[in-house]
Amino acid sequence: MKIFIKTYGCQMNERDSEAIGAQFLAAGHVLTPSEDDADVLLFNTCSVRDAAERKAKGKIGYLKKLKDRRPDVLLGAVGCMAQRLGDRLLEELPHLDFVVGTGQLHRIVAIVKEIAQKRNRQSFTEESRDVLVGMGEHAPDGGAFGQIAITRGCNRFCTYCIVPYVRGREISRDQRDIVDEAKKMVDHGVREILLLGQNVAAYGLNGDTRPPADDVSPFGELLEKLNEIDGLARIRYTSPYVTYFSDRLIEALKNCSKVCHNIHLPLQSGSDRVLKAMNRQYTAASYLHYVDKLRAAIDDVTFSTDVIVGFPDETEEDFQMTRDLMNRVGYSQSFIFKYSPRPGAKSALRPDSVPESVKEERNQILLGDLSARVEKMLQKQIGDTVEVLTEGVSHRNEARWTGRTGTNFVVHFEPVPGLKVGELKTVKIERAGGVSLFGSIVK
Repeated sequence: MKIFIKTYGCQMNERDSEAIGAQFLAAGHVLTPSEDDADVLLFNTCSVRDAAERKAKGKIGYLKKLKDRRPDVLLGAVGCMAQRLGDRLLEELPHLDFVVGTGQLHRIVAIVKEIAQKRNRQSFTEESRDVLVGMGEHAPDGGAFGQIAITRGCNRFCTYCIVPYVRGREISRDQRDIVDEAKKMVDHGVREILLLGQNVAAYGLNGDTRPPADDVSPFGELLEKLNEIDGLARIRYTSPYVTYFSDRLIEALKNCSKVCHNIHLPLQSGSDRVLKAMNRQYTAASYLHYVDKLRAAIDDVTFSTDVIVGFPDETEEDFQMTRDLMNRVGYSQSFIFKYSPRPGAKSALRPDSVPESVKEERNQILLGDLSARVEKMLQKQIGDTVEVLTEGVSHRNEARWTGRTGTNFVVHFEPVPGLKVGELKTVKIERAGGVSLFGSIVK
């Protein structure tokens, strides 16, 4: 069979789609980029944001025309939206053949085979601790950049979030399994690995939501093991929860030469009152405590973050606290979201009290702060030499190549003869744009 896969949502969904595709390839099927050419169309869906869910539903709804023309083609929804809605999706979209939730993705090949044989519409949304089995599959020769899911699910239960309900409770993979997967990827040419999880820093702690002891960090131990792999150039990870940065983990981050010095550290709000309403189990002061510890240990560390504006009953004072804290930390990248209630999340029971115009105004203020801050950061790097991992030809200018520093700044440069994707090069920065740097390879 020819399989078409379309992905919506986060990096975890992208990784799941990669593993799904690899499972089909291993079973002798073929992946195709064409909807019209496919025997099975799979839509890996997101449910964390309303826009992503509406986009996926709209796309599947539009494919009724394809189903009318080709009644034998199979249409399937998988992933978070599939997990949340289950049978309701089959009711809403009568031409949809099957629904597979996040707990059954490891069985996707067998499920599609069953649906193809029986032609009976079904949903498969049972939770399973075996979900990580088979989800470490990779398509051969996938390029220089790879992703590994080290945990699945979440135990934090932030009031605005439905991840624990659509991805289940937190489970961690065996360390040896992860290291073996990383070695196989490196053998196939991967140079940089991104470790994925709803809370990667909680890896190996058996779902414990309490801050670990200072001398405890299974995640730090995993980083040390991965750091020893010959041929691997860089290790990135996302996203950790701030209270898991024990002394043991910070020491590993400091000493592992391949671990990048950019940390995505979700904040969500700088107001203690709002943080409590979100069930974010830290204060603004304790968040800054961890930032300061990381800065003291790692000289060139940079931070990125997630922030929500317009959470129910967020006042102007609450917002100003968020703005002040963001400027105090000095993030090099920020993902700023306007609050929207998600069905099933605890905060959805509260009135969405902040007007949309106010949310938009606050969003634009933070984006303006970010733009001004990043411009200054980039200007300060003119004249520096930085190590860049090459990513290939620039999307904006085919005469240049693009790469990233270990601190996650984008650098554009003219290629040298024989340059390959995934090489570490030293680049001297000659000028700065609004969001990226420009330079020349010196070695």
